[in-house]
Amino acid sequence: MPQGGLKLQEKPATPPETEGEAPLRLRDVRRKRPPALSFLLRAETLRRASRVLILLALDFVGLFSAIFTALCLKAAVRSEVDLEVAFGETRRTVAFAYLVTVLLFARSSLYSDRALRPGLARIVASLFQVTLVALVFAVANGNRFSSYYIFYGSLFFATVYVGLLRFGYEMATGMLLRAAGYERRTVLVGSGRHIEAVAHALTDSGQRIALVGYISLTPRPDNGLEALGSIDELPAVLDAHGVDEVIIADPDFPQDRAVDLVDQCHRRGVTVRVAPSTMEILTHRAELVPGQSVPLFELTPPVFEGFDYAVKRSFDLVVSVLLLVVLSPLLAVIAVAIKLSSHGPVLYRSRRPGIGGAPFDCFKFRTMRSDADQMQADLESLNEASGALFKIRHDPRLTRVGRLLRRFSLDELPQLVNVLRGEMSLVGPRPLPLRDFERLEDWHQKRYLVLPGITGLWQISGRSELDFDDLVRLDFLYLERWSVFLDLTILLRTVPAVLTRKGAF
Repeated sequence: MPQGGLKLQEKPATPPETEGEAPLRLRDVRRKRPPALSFLLRAETLRRASRVLILLALDFVGLFSAIFTALCLKAAVRSEVDLEVAFGETRRTVAFAYLVTVLLFARSSLYSDRALRPGLARIVASLFQVTLVALVFAVANGNRFSSYYIFYGSLFFATVYVGLLRFGYEMATGMLLRAAGYERRTVLVGSGRHIEAVAHALTDSGQRIALVGYISLTPRPDNGLEALGSIDELPAVLDAHGVDEVIIADPDFPQDRAVDLVDQCHRRGVTVRVAPSTMEILTHRAELVPGQSVPLFELTPPVFEGFDYAVKRSFDLVVSVLLLVVLSPLLAVIAVAIKLSSHGPVLYRSRRPGIGGAPFDCFKFRTMRSDADQMQADLESLNEASGALFKIRHDPRLTRVGRLLRRFSLDELPQLVNVLRGEMSLVGPRPLPLRDFERLEDWHQKRYLVLPGITGLWQISGRSELDFDDLVRLDFLYLERWSVFLDLTILLRTVPAVLTRKGAF
């Protein structure tokens, strides 16, 4: 008898095979992998190691070049250019800066797999943190500087060099992946309406995803994807279609089914991702309420106050001033074009509700005839937008210059003045005209808990092509997940969204 008093059980007899049915083959998952699979796993490990090493090398080159360039420029201003001295000084300082950079980049997932790696906004934010750490370290060590140019100069050049090097890496590896026909083969699992929504979002995201099909828990919807069977057939589907990842696209997916699904996927090396539910978004900001017999979490209102407000307001002021200075020649050209092309003022003051519903004058470049407001009622029957919005693709009130400004959203630039006045933010829910505001439902009002913004998730997610309720939900998502990184990401993504003119009219 074995130790512990446990009796060895006899091995159960193998059940007879049913005619026409393949025998069930049980495998010990701990057994040694076959040579072919072992080689593939080693190849995958080599690929990941190569990716990290290349990115580490590119970051070092970018950081070293940034410090060296900043030192050379400083010496050039003083007419004391000595490349050897600048090179030696760079060698003495780059080690500490590089160590901090690698640690903060790793913390920000900048060495992660391609699908999980953040973009330029996170690079800029991490480099800014590196600069602060280096500054504090230098001051704490008793270093004194006649100016702090070396810090912000290195930050500027590091942003340019590291950003360009990483962009080049993404382009080069992307071309290689496309040439190799690489795509992540994805299966969606959930209920019909959620599957359709997630499939639409993935298709518009531009990612290299091949949607193999879906497995629905409800009667099969007609969404243009291939129905792959029932949830009980998932293992066979994974094996038959070479699936790389499974996305659970249903906030009400049964927990017991989810546990089994994850187990089946992980056994086959298939990644599992989950599209967030409303409750998951809300609990992101849940706070524990102490002193209760049952642990309770309070869902605090999504407003910007205290430190968050100070950070967001400071960000708005600095960036809006810079944009006004940089864009001032363009603003002048637009103003002259409006004045010469049609009668009326250059600026149009649109009275709109702001934070808490308090009205303010929202500045825009005038894009319509001077009697456009009087024509509004006559055009209501031509409205092409859903919900509370009013949009006409070919609005007869637009001037020739105004149509061009609308197409590229240049008419919104004067709202930078609203930001300086504290009436708007750079990023936030778009302020609606009074006509649209009066048609809002009660649940829409949550978007007025914060300052309205010049741009937001609306502008980078389809703009006028989205349903109004979907636009409001994007506002809610922004409120729940706000961060400076998110604001910076939205601002950077607004530029290509405007240039491609997707959904703009």
